[in-house]
Amino acid sequence: MKIIYIVTIPLSAKVFLQGQLSYFRNKNYDVHLATSPSASKAIEQIAHQEGINAHSIRMQREISLFKDAASLVRMLHLMKQLRPEIVNSGTPKAGLIGSVAAALLSIPVRVYTLHGLRLDTTNGPKRILLTWMERLACVCAHRVICVSPSLRDRAIELKLVSPVKALVLASGTCNGINAQRFLPEFTSTEQLLTLKNDLALPANAPVIGFVGRFVKDKGIAELLQAFGRLHEANPRTRLLLVGDYEQGDPVAADVRHTIETHPGIVRAGFVPDTAPYYQLMDVLALPTYREGFPTAPLEAAAAAKPVVATNATGAVDAVVDGVTGFTVPVGDTGALADALRRLLEDKALARQFGQAGQERVLRDFQSQRIWEALDELYQELLAEAQARKGQRLKRSVDVAASAAGLAVLSIPMLALGLIVRLKLGSPILFSQQRPGLRGQSFTMYKFRTMRDATDSNCQPLPDSERLTPLGRFLRASSLDELPGLFNVLRGDMSLVGPRPLLMEYLERYTPTQARRHEVRPGITGWAQVNGRNAISWEEKFKLDVWYVDNRSFALDMKILWMTVQKVFKREGISAVGEATMPRFEGRPSSET
Repeated sequence: MKIIYIVTIPLSAKVFLQGQLSYFRNKNYDVHLATSPSASKAIEQIAHQEGINAHSIRMQREISLFKDAASLVRMLHLMKQLRPEIVNSGTPKAGLIGSVAAALLSIPVRVYTLHGLRLDTTNGPKRILLTWMERLACVCAHRVICVSPSLRDRAIELKLVSPVKALVLASGTCNGINAQRFLPEFTSTEQLLTLKNDLALPANAPVIGFVGRFVKDKGIAELLQAFGRLHEANPRTRLLLVGDYEQGDPVAADVRHTIETHPGIVRAGFVPDTAPYYQLMDVLALPTYREGFPTAPLEAAAAAKPVVATNATGAVDAVVDGVTGFTVPVGDTGALADALRRLLEDKALARQFGQAGQERVLRDFQSQRIWEALDELYQELLAEAQARKGQRLKRSVDVAASAAGLAVLSIPMLALGLIVRLKLGSPILFSQQRPGLRGQSFTMYKFRTMRDATDSNCQPLPDSERLTPLGRFLRASSLDELPGLFNVLRGDMSLVGPRPLLMEYLERYTPTQARRHEVRPGITGWAQVNGRNAISWEEKFKLDVWYVDNRSFALDMKILWMTVQKVFKREGISAVGEATMPRFEGRPSSET
């Protein structure tokens, strides 16, 4: 089974896919990674560490029509070469290019991983463009993995994706974390002392931590303002920044000046392993404007540290307010400072939150749990792809057979229609609204088989009195079903499937019985060749659901052959004591 993961830059692969690529390789997937080339040979390093194949496709985060078109052409070429069964694309630009390319080539399984919404912090034409880009990526995918519950809610609210297509793996995140790495016991006392000396952290100084990029959307300006208040009240307080500036997203000049000159700010820069740095912190701050599902709060929680984050999309899922830390409104510097001050001063509360956070991470956010959920999703989508392939074949047969049948039988059908008109009156065709695929109504056509006979109160007589000898013959020979070929040609029905019943029956079905509408209704079906109207409703519905679960091209051919035999034998035309079939009134059921 061949799968391609697509991300914009190698760093995204390291952050979002570390361990996941080798996990699926060990599950006997043929794993490939497509990302932008890097001067540091990061792609080669990832490929070596994960034991996978990597491919360089130049992509960029910012919008550029010609460069993006060139990236799409290269991606199409790569996919044509590899012909993967699964494509999982994510991160800005790569998510769109990968999803569109996979859709154009009809890749069987297409997954778009939504890591966040840049559009939430933009305005004007750019926001409109980003919105349509996200919608296009979602439309091209079979499933959209939203990395947090709040991100899923937001994407649905913005009408980027349908609720049916959007999902969250387990409790959230795209890759989970290796929580054991961040446990306090995995950092030695000697290592902590060395780090403190290297960073010139005073002994017993209260330390607020921040892990991430120094960009506006991370709330770096608000963090500096809140820290300024706390440092003014206690000059020993330190702000430990683990990360650095981003070249394509510069901060304001005054923010940069504060970072580089404030005596209480300690900069560690980008580090290869953040785990020991959490042990230097008393609390982690994440005053972000938007997230997908930030990993830093989970890492801090695994290290038994409390977290203060905003209630922004994504961030709100990383902290349980009042249990593992505090959430504050986006942009509220005062609330941020107050929450940080409380945890710095109340050591017992900080320990309580840290312990609760650690238990939550170990229970809900281990990488293995996410990978297993993703593997289940892939298997489910592969099964759906196989079913779609069968549905396309089934539809092709339906169109060809119904068109041929209408062409060959057009003269006999006209003659039969004339006989019906002379014997039974008009209209020649009986039409009625019936429930089809997913319960959607359509107009079903049959030749008329009954007279318009009524009693003294103008109510229709029983079926047995209105059904004429001609009508009985039409039903026994199934000739009354011939106009149904028009329904098959239009796509309302199939040659084979559960028979379409009355619209009023929909509300009487149990959930299991309602599954008969997971496929198109048919002119004939498994229930028709195993008793037709001579079996009970309960038996008929069981046979219908069995067909839904076991449908195949071979089974359809078998049913069509059995139908021909049943028509000649004229078996099961009516129920005992009835002209046709008694009405379905539903039944009390404990089934839910």
